[in-house]
Amino acid sequence: MQLGLIGLGKMGGNMRERIRRAGHTVIGYDRNPDVSDAESLADLVSRLEAPRVVWVMVPAGAATQSVVDELGGLLSSGDTVVDGGNSRWTDDEKHAEELGTKGIGFVDAGVSGGVWGLENGYALMVGGDEKHVERLKPIFEALKPEGPYGYVHAGKVGAGHFSKMVHNGIEYAMMQAYAEGWELLEKVDSVDNVREVFRSWQQGTVIRSWLLDLAVNALDEDEHLDKLKGFAQDSGEGRWTVEAAIDHAVPLPAITASLFTRFASRQDDSPQMKMIAALRNQFGGHAVESK
Repeated sequence: MQLGLIGLGKMGGNMRERIRRAGHTVIGYDRNPDVSDAESLADLVSRLEAPRVVWVMVPAGAATQSVVDELGGLLSSGDTVVDGGNSRWTDDEKHAEELGTKGIGFVDAGVSGGVWGLENGYALMVGGDEKHVERLKPIFEALKPEGPYGYVHAGKVGAGHFSKMVHNGIEYAMMQAYAEGWELLEKVDSVDNVREVFRSWQQGTVIRSWLLDLAVNALDEDEHLDKLKGFAQDSGEGRWTVEAAIDHAVPLPAITASLFTRFASRQDDSPQMKMIAALRNQFGGHAVESK
């Protein structure tokens, strides 16, 4: 099968290689000419045989909208666009409607696998009409991990990215739990080999996971994480998950708390903690620390 792939960064570049290894033809475009196969989006489209399939792997929001808009003017009825980035599901509905007026199909694909996907495969959560999804099955099969799992047609347009959003929300909460447990182990005097405690959990425990394996990898590289600053960014999916929970009245205390903890990580001198310290001093005479 022939595929156009736009965006050849850490994910897109490895996806191009994995698809090629499966025997498919991939023509890639990236603004970086050192990694690009085509000179422009127009050049990419001209080199694809109709009906064309173009997979977009660029940042969510304005960048994706710009690419979709340009593809809408370059592609023809019967072609299909796949958004494999981390777009909001509501954007998928908009893109599907815009492209649909021109007879161009649209599929949203939540992709998980990170830098390990080239060798291990990518988990794929896909949304879209059955006819468009079926056409892309050979590419999905090439990207997914070996075995029966790792790919799902989650539902109609938007379902793929909504599923990936929830996946990332769960990921937030799992990482937070490991982080809190690690900090508590590091604090007590009786435990003097925290890294090996984490390693012991990798076999036979109910909390073993790939995230735990990655935590052990990190501790092998920097046993007490002394080289790192306690700062963590958040991606849009965490915020969107909490917003969707509010919209649907679904309680997500663990995921919500993990998101807010990331916000707290960016504060060198928390304004909220200033108020808490002041209140404790007022009602209980508890000591406060001055700058």
